[in-house]
Amino acid sequence: MKKGALVSLRIEEDLADRLNRLAAATGRTKSFIASQAILDYLALQEWQIAAIQDGISAADRGELVEHDEAVKILQGWGAKRDAA
Repeated sequence: MKKGALVSLRIEEDLADRLNRLAAATGRTKSFIASQAILDYLALQEWQIAAIQDGISAADRGELVEHDEAVKILQGWGAKRDAA
């Protein structure tokens, strides 16, 4: 097991109550749940920042899509596909 670092933070009482209820309901410690929440948050934020940086790099290289083409692509998202 990796050695952990102690992090102390102040949270609002209602958030602390929710954390306590979730810990009790899952049989996990508050530390485990808070650590997992931070891990999930960081993964999402790191992914988003990397995607933004990739997009900026692509734009800097001139890899752009015209507005009308982007709208056409986006309108196809979520469209029902014909059964094969």
